[in-house]
Amino acid sequence: MTDFDRVEERRLTTAAAAGDRAATEVLLGLLYEQVRAVCCRICANDADGEDATQNALISIVRALPRFDNRSSVRTWAYRVATNSALDELRRRARRPIPTADQLDWPAHDDTPSPDQRVVDRLGLNDALARLSPDFRAAVVLRDVVGMDYAEIADSLGLPIGTVRSRIARGRRHLAELLDGGNRSGTAIVGTDEP
Repeated sequence: MTDFDRVEERRLTTAAAAGDRAATEVLLGLLYEQVRAVCCRICANDADGEDATQNALISIVRALPRFDNRSSVRTWAYRVATNSALDELRRRARRPIPTADQLDWPAHDDTPSPDQRVVDRLGLNDALARLSPDFRAAVVLRDVVGMDYAEIADSLGLPIGTVRSRIARGRRHLAELLDGGNRSGTAIVGTDEP
């Protein structure tokens, strides 16, 4: 992100926090895809991810007047999105699971998109869904969003050492899930040095 982008983002954030609806819409437009990506990956289910995304965007709008600019608005939005996704996972755990005869699904095209076929082939969504929410959040923020360790620590409200540990353990578990125990698959999962 360039200095101009940061200045513009800060201007939009300040205007939105002051109640400027146009600035709020533009800011949400800038944040939407990243917030959605975090929510859908952490929830590991598109429907729950969409619910978490909507809740995150509502929370962002409501909390903008209290945003203090200590971090970038994107880092703050990732934190809101992560919390929203984790809340959605807790709600999901409390929902009753319908039986097959209670479901009345409309007919739809089951043909996956090319992008979905690649993801399904790797089993990434299924593997992410099997990670604990704590590990999943850290891995998604690092390897999907590309945040650095300090930003993740700030977003999750954790010490950097805990973030490093969760990412390393999450990646290791994810590689095992993707590989079925074959260690050569670790190249699929991001590895980096802080």
